[in-house]
Amino acid sequence: MSDLNVKVGLIGKFDMLKFKNMSKVREKAIQAAPAKEISGVFPINENAKALHPDFLELEIESIIERNAAKTFVLKGVNGKPLPYFRAGQYISLKLPMDGSLVTRSYSLCSSPKEALSGKYAITVRANPGGFVADRLLSEKKIGDRIIASAPQGFFYYEDLRDKKQVIGLAGGSGITPFLSMARAICDGIEDFELTLLYGSRTEADILFRGELDEIARVCPKFKVVHVLSDEEKEGFEHGFITAELIGKYAPGEYSVFLCGPEAMYKFLKPEIEKLGLPERLFRRKLIDVTKTPWECEGYPQEVKGKQFTITVRQGPQECSIPANADEPVLVAIERAGIKAPSRCRAGECGWCRSRLLVGTVFIPQENEMRRWADVHYGYIHPCCSFPTSDLTIEIPGEFF
Repeated sequence: MSDLNVKVGLIGKFDMLKFKNMSKVREKAIQAAPAKEISGVFPINENAKALHPDFLELEIESIIERNAAKTFVLKGVNGKPLPYFRAGQYISLKLPMDGSLVTRSYSLCSSPKEALSGKYAITVRANPGGFVADRLLSEKKIGDRIIASAPQGFFYYEDLRDKKQVIGLAGGSGITPFLSMARAICDGIEDFELTLLYGSRTEADILFRGELDEIARVCPKFKVVHVLSDEEKEGFEHGFITAELIGKYAPGEYSVFLCGPEAMYKFLKPEIEKLGLPERLFRRKLIDVTKTPWECEGYPQEVKGKQFTITVRQGPQECSIPANADEPVLVAIERAGIKAPSRCRAGECGWCRSRLLVGTVFIPQENEMRRWADVHYGYIHPCCSFPTSDLTIEIPGEFF
């Protein structure tokens, strides 16, 4: 193959010379410009700040009592509209607890439409023995202020990925993101058809019974099927949500969304597999990391119940703290009063991403959401990493 002979004319040579000198011309213009401070309000920056704030200051406007739960209606302290969100997303609350700052995420159960009038709503259910939920239920009152993140998360309908027909599977307080979806569909914000199979122990345990039934009555795109595990009653399905029950209500083509307690996830995993759905048509909201890591595949049983020491480095500060093998590294850090960033507490968002310098950890398979590069270079998400030896970890400074 012969070499290419490219001829550059006189005009072309001038163009190349002009391009070569462009950086010098630009630098001369920069140096000649007056050094004036940039001032003024730029709408695009203001919009970005409103939609993606570093944090939100919220105030409890009202509290709605429910069976073993409370709905907290929150408003922005400044009275302005709150950041818009996708139905199914959550906010993360930062709460002072016994000298520590802890985070907990709660799905928004309100319609995105209400954000425009400056309101969100979350529902907190009693969790006997829990570190945060019961304190929220017993201590928070109208007028109290709370610091929260902007809405986030990936548990929402996406028409480029999901089918127009969605089967929702909910259990207990896992109903909250689906209630937001149902309200968004009713408000005309979302455009898909949702058939919700909602599992409860008894009829008395059903959260949002009135709201769900009313939306189903006025909105033809939403249908709710109540499934009772401990009672047999007319008008209700009985037992557990199974592949057979899903098939009874499923249309020809559909996506499946799942949100519920850990036990429900474990039960439904093989049932979902029976449906033969492509992986892209199955969405599940990540729950908090397991409380029984020793039941997970791959957990080193010899460390169960042991206590280790974690050396925590944060900027120029360094300290050593105790940590149990049966709890996430983040819990030990928070208990020690160290302010560490976190949001989802399920390994998904990466907000707590930290460098593991020394030691080993166990990460449950369902919470392993790290990028390949982070795995390769030794980064972990402390919210879902259980210590299996003494550790040295470098955590970022708190920025929310």
